[in-house]
Amino acid sequence: MAPKTSKAPKQQAKYTESPKEYPTIAAKLEAEYLASRPYQVLKETKGFSKFISSEKIAYAHSILLETGAWRTWAAPQQKEFWKLVEQQKIPIPLPKPPSLGKDQRGIDLGSYTPAEYKLYERRERDLRALREKSNRFRIKRAQGWTEEEVEEERNRRKLLGHLQGRKMGIYERDPEWDDVIPLEQDDGDGALAAIAYSDEYAEAMGYLRAIMAAKEYSPRVLGLTEHIISLNASHYTVWLYRARTLFALESSIEAELEWMNKVALDNQKNYQIWHHRQILIDNLYEKISSDHTAIENLADTETAFMARMFDEDSKNYHVWSYRQYLVRKLDLFNQKEIESIQTLLRSDIKNNSAWSHRFFVVFSDPKISTPGSLATERDFNMPSEIIDREIEFAKSATFDAPQNQSPWNYLRGVLTKGSRKLATQECFAGEFAKIPKEGEEDVKSSHALDFLADVWAEKKEFEKAERALDLLADKYDRIRKNYWMFKRSGLRGSELNLSI
Repeated sequence: MAPKTSKAPKQQAKYTESPKEYPTIAAKLEAEYLASRPYQVLKETKGFSKFISSEKIAYAHSILLETGAWRTWAAPQQKEFWKLVEQQKIPIPLPKPPSLGKDQRGIDLGSYTPAEYKLYERRERDLRALREKSNRFRIKRAQGWTEEEVEEERNRRKLLGHLQGRKMGIYERDPEWDDVIPLEQDDGDGALAAIAYSDEYAEAMGYLRAIMAAKEYSPRVLGLTEHIISLNASHYTVWLYRARTLFALESSIEAELEWMNKVALDNQKNYQIWHHRQILIDNLYEKISSDHTAIENLADTETAFMARMFDEDSKNYHVWSYRQYLVRKLDLFNQKEIESIQTLLRSDIKNNSAWSHRFFVVFSDPKISTPGSLATERDFNMPSEIIDREIEFAKSATFDAPQNQSPWNYLRGVLTKGSRKLATQECFAGEFAKIPKEGEEDVKSSHALDFLADVWAEKKEFEKAERALDLLADKYDRIRKNYWMFKRSGLRGSELNLSI
């Protein structure tokens, strides 16, 4: 049997000191600096007088090494010096660590951990490389860029912004705008209430100010103004400069109107949109004024769009003002416009804006009305058949909603225009307000009662008028009691202004 071999002694694991961790990169650099100057540190801690002979020699050599005095020696002496440095294992002294400065956030770089600082250095290297490529791209501007190069540069600038820890602006990262230096808003020194604009809006306006200063009218200006309008649709100056650019480029007005439709629907109460639209129509009208078909088509498309606006808000003041402008501009004093308004009234008989517009269309037609005639004035030029038609229209609408004030006011206006007395409609008003000499009254409409009070005042039947006004004050319209009492007090005095 073979002899049993002795077991090799178990080797003891060799202890390896783990690398020292430092809380900050500044602490690490300081430690490395001190480690490269061991004898200088020893002198400060131990004192030179307590050095042994070998330490004094090593210290002297480290000073010569640090000051660089050995460079002036002859070659043999330098060789001997370095031999001693190696024998004494004197490290090469590092320079005093400089301040690392601050990052873009104002944080001291020295407070970074070593790992964070390593990432920072890598990011800075990447930034330098990207900037160099971006600079080469800019230099090539005069030679022209391909679409691929432009897109590559956009992506490069986006990455630059990411590495810099900030979101680069839309125009800052777009090579097409490299030739423009944005102008910041100047609120003056010590502005009490500077507006806190968003970064996106502030950047876009900075570029627009520069564009306006240079009086540039180009397709990219249309894109810029469209962007700003999407951020603030009420900026009058932006709309005005957009209009100038459109006209300078002779751009399609029809296309602009189509684009504006969506903007208007998204900004129901915006005045600037409708002013811009009027400017466009004024410009377009000059080109098509002799083309009756083109004018009809324009009227149809604009009316259709306004119908969409009215679907959202049938009493939108801006839209009605624009419609009145359009009627004057395109001469839409016609039956088609009246029928269009009737359609709106059928959907909402209480729409006072529609009633007002109908009155304007009927009684402001330059072909039959007296020039300059006010809405509350008589117009002897108005044909009697039109007066009759409008009286019947108002009366028929009153039956649908007796307590709706609009048709009653409309009826008064029509009678005034036609130089007809209120008393001609006494029987009609009596259908909605019956006041017997004795017994309970039957009132279906306070507006009819008001109308009858004016009828009886007109006929100087003051007792009946007073009773009607008393009923309004005490029972049917008490919220305006003071008004009815004031009106009553003037019945027997000076002649009543029946247009109130």
